[in-house]
Amino acid sequence: MASNPGPLTQWPWEKLGNFKYVVLAPWVLGSCYSFFPGGEKNRDLSNFLILPLMLSRLAHNQLWISLSRFQTARSKHIILSKGLEFQQVDRERNWDDQIIFNGILFYLGSLYFPGGSNLPLWNIKGVIITIICHIGPVEFLYYWAHRALHHHFLYSRYHSHHHSSVVTEPITSVVHPFAEHILYSFLFAIALLTTLYTRTASIISLVAYITYIDFMNNMGHCNYEFIPKCLFQHFPFLNYIMYTPSFHSLHHSRVHTNFSLFMPIYDYIYNTVDKSTDAVYESAIEGREEAIDVVHLTHPTTLHSIYQMRLGFACLAAQPQDRKWYLWLLWPITVGLMSLMWIFDRTFTVEKNRLEKLNTQTWAIPRFTFQYSLKSQHEAINKLIEDAIIEAEKRGVKVLSLGLLNQDETLNANGELYFEKLKGLKIKLVDGCTLAAACVLNSIPPNTSEVLIQGPLSKTGYAVAMALCRRGTKVITECPDHLEKLRMQISIQHQANLIHAPGCHCKVWLVGDRMNNEKKALRGTIFIPFSQFPLKIMRKDCIYLSTPAMIVPSNLENMHACENWLPRRVMSAWRVGGILNALEGWATHECGDTMLDPEKVWSSALNRGFLPFDSDHNSQP
Repeated sequence: MASNPGPLTQWPWEKLGNFKYVVLAPWVLGSCYSFFPGGEKNRDLSNFLILPLMLSRLAHNQLWISLSRFQTARSKHIILSKGLEFQQVDRERNWDDQIIFNGILFYLGSLYFPGGSNLPLWNIKGVIITIICHIGPVEFLYYWAHRALHHHFLYSRYHSHHHSSVVTEPITSVVHPFAEHILYSFLFAIALLTTLYTRTASIISLVAYITYIDFMNNMGHCNYEFIPKCLFQHFPFLNYIMYTPSFHSLHHSRVHTNFSLFMPIYDYIYNTVDKSTDAVYESAIEGREEAIDVVHLTHPTTLHSIYQMRLGFACLAAQPQDRKWYLWLLWPITVGLMSLMWIFDRTFTVEKNRLEKLNTQTWAIPRFTFQYSLKSQHEAINKLIEDAIIEAEKRGVKVLSLGLLNQDETLNANGELYFEKLKGLKIKLVDGCTLAAACVLNSIPPNTSEVLIQGPLSKTGYAVAMALCRRGTKVITECPDHLEKLRMQISIQHQANLIHAPGCHCKVWLVGDRMNNEKKALRGTIFIPFSQFPLKIMRKDCIYLSTPAMIVPSNLENMHACENWLPRRVMSAWRVGGILNALEGWATHECGDTMLDPEKVWSSALNRGFLPFDSDHNSQP
């Protein structure tokens, strides 16, 4: 919001929240009724196509969001290499309001403006008039209106809201107070109304003009440069009629320069072009490679999780993963995206962060959780992971964190498969299980004398049990097989603390990927998972803790998406383990059966600014 909000700042339907689209219902229903049951006489194709136009604009903008986030996570052509934060994501989550507003205006124009209904499909005269009107009055008036909005009176009341985003995303382009959108609608209507008045309007010219505005708006705010230098070398006049992402980025970083809409000609005429425009463009298009120190490997969990990743819907990515009923409506798109992931079958970059002088990236393996349980997929998954390790090695990465990919011992023997197969690796393979075990150990209430361990055992589970036995805490299991497996891992002098006791009534349960007999747990029992997946809440009278995780330091940059089901600025212990390994420069792999000292790793995490994540609650994380 602006620093001193003026009248008409908020949108009229703001209080409707996620139900704001109901304001379009009367217009959409009326349009559909007149087109289908209303008979041929009442059919108006141009009116009926307003809804598909709005949906295509939503899809167009979302494509830009995903593309921009993908490029800014991996491209060397970033213009402004500062991080985004959750506050900006929250501020820009209402970017679709302008599409609703424009949709209402289109319906009103179609119904009540002379010549606004039954538009022909094509009219070349209307296209020419639209181009002339945009180059002339629209660009000229926008330039001066924009300069007026930078006057301190209007800037503090309206336009400062838009400039709150110094590092822009495509959707930043349409994040303005309601009053500003009224102004912009009048400006862009000049070309459209002129064609209606001259009876030269057509469906194609209207759709093309709206698409052009959306495209240029998104391009100017994408924060990575991709317009080739040769284009301006061969066609110098383009410098005056087409801006670049770096041109408009300077407007956000310098504020009072580069005011033009899409055509810089008026900035050149009135001498408001930023002096560093050419230098910033040259620097961005040439690019600068940044060394990557840590790569965290992950993968989508559920099919719908692709929408909740950083490259998906920004507002969903900024919240812990949860089931959203409306995502089921996107099943055709979901299946299409899954098919594309299988076709390309390559690891892709999801996120980039910075902590101190350490640059980290998150790469995603194009496989979902259910595929890891299919033995037929193991060979393909391991090949993808091997290729990612080799690629990271070539790029000089110091540490590769296996993260979620280490969830199944039968898949890769806790990462030892790659260490054995890829001889002479300089990169360190880290599964992060030591820190995960330390998080579990520090979640157990002090003075706990006994714990029950449940569910499939993992490397983390063995490490926790071993540490507890050394402490003198009794580790109880109801499964004879688990008892034998634990005895094989724990030294003889501590095996007395391993107990097989069916029907145990411990108040602290350590739980793997799944839990059995939770109905037998006492009231107030604490369930602590040592797996990477959260527990399903079955008992409201018990306490369910989060999966092992830590709160990240305040100086960790560019964190504006949640990691799976974890809250904001909370990172899984397995991922933090890889970062710590690089920060401390530990010269050992942490995979296979290799474990570090949990106390040493825990102290290192605290010293580096990571904080324990206290999450005692009765709802799923």
